Amino acid sequence: MKIALKNIPLSFHQYAIVLVIALLSITAFLFDELLSGNLIFHRQAIISGEYWRLLTGHIFHTNGFHLMLNLSAMCLLWFIHGHFYNLKNYSVLLLFTALCTSLALLYLSPDIIQYVGLSGVLHGVFVWGAVMDIYEKEKTGYLLFIGVWLKIAHEQIYGASEEVSSLINASVAIDAHLWGAIFGLVFALYTVVQKKNK
Repeated sequence: MKIALKNIPLSFHQYAIVLVIALLSITAFLFDELLSGNLIFHRQAIISGEYWRLLTGHIFHTNGFHLMLNLSAMCLLWFIHGHFYNLKNYSVLLLFTALCTSLALLYLSPDIIQYVGLSGVLHGVFVWGAVMDIYEKEKTGYLLFIGVWLKIAHEQIYGASEEVSSLINASVAIDAHLWGAIFGLVFALYTVVQKKNK
């Protein structure tokens, strides 16, 4: 990961989807009372056929701190890995990770009744970016890759930080972090295979 002015991902195709997700998330926050009832991830509603919630739930947040944490993380990931982004790969990565994370929460994490936020998806984006670093022979990729899995393991064993739970006024959905990272890895491996076959 080389941090230099020329490496900042300022091309439209590198930041466009980041900007769209940020604007959608801010809009969802501003109109939360009007929209969230029909759009957040809610287990029973999805089982009853409201499948759009598998995707739309990710853009809602519990409060302003939650929103700012997620948007800050998304911008940081764009800053360090945005040079790998383009309109196609980043869009597909987000959709794939969001949908698969939601399906995993639905079928494999039955204790989660409601879920909002980008954190699961962002863990997937983080893992994908770390693998892209490794593929491009950037040594920092190994540190990022190991670090995120250590964080996830810590959460699974010891639970989430009480400070973060208090800040966002909700339980941290650590399973979303796990599933997001797993599906980010799946997409990263797919991306590497595609690159090698070109």
